[in-house]
Amino acid sequence: MSFLERKISVLISESFSPFSGTVKLVNWKQSLVEFLSTKMALVLTYTAARQLSQMLLALAFFHGSEYLLALVIHGISNVNLASLLISNHYILAMILSFLEYFVEILLVPELKEHWWVSNMGLALVVIGEIIRKLAIITAGRSFTHLIRTSHVEHHKLVTHGIYKFVRHPGYCGFLIWAVGTQIMLCNPLSTIAFAYVVWRFFAQRIPYEEYFLRRFFGPQYEEYARRVHSGVPFIR
Repeated sequence: MSFLERKISVLISESFSPFSGTVKLVNWKQSLVEFLSTKMALVLTYTAARQLSQMLLALAFFHGSEYLLALVIHGISNVNLASLLISNHYILAMILSFLEYFVEILLVPELKEHWWVSNMGLALVVIGEIIRKLAIITAGRSFTHLIRTSHVEHHKLVTHGIYKFVRHPGYCGFLIWAVGTQIMLCNPLSTIAFAYVVWRFFAQRIPYEEYFLRRFFGPQYEEYARRVHSGVPFIR
């Protein structure tokens, strides 16, 4: 019997062997385990550990400091969980951003290795935090998370400090911070989505808020608005 005939004979016998299906199933399971192990190893790399830890720290610091400053400035009786600035839409956006991160690090892990992009995002997160916290501290009791629709005695028009350069530094800082978190994660889709959604939110909120500010402060606010930019792109 020639070599070719023996090879054909072995293949035929394996095809009709009662154990061939079992062997193939075991091999398939082993391949699946190896594939999943390889993908999980990508999630547990230094890159993912650093980027995800930075993101979690950024979230914890931002929301924790917002709440603590509200407590210090307004007192515990005037503060509730809304001061954490966590809404259902916000939670959904963050879940989708994490989902994008994990999908991309599994399918295109090299996308997350652009450290100059990630570090630029981290810098924007820090800059956004500084601008927003300066806005809160400078305005003091005049800064609230909810728009005032009626004037109160301690609500003053603040035009000094960081307010000398932008009318809404709190919004400016949040926009920079939010977009920065997604650049830090090297999330291209969420970067675009966050930039658009946050900008659109402020594009609607600023005119509404300034309607009341003009009612409260009249010509004083009109002159201030003409002189100082809002701090949010394309919103004068």
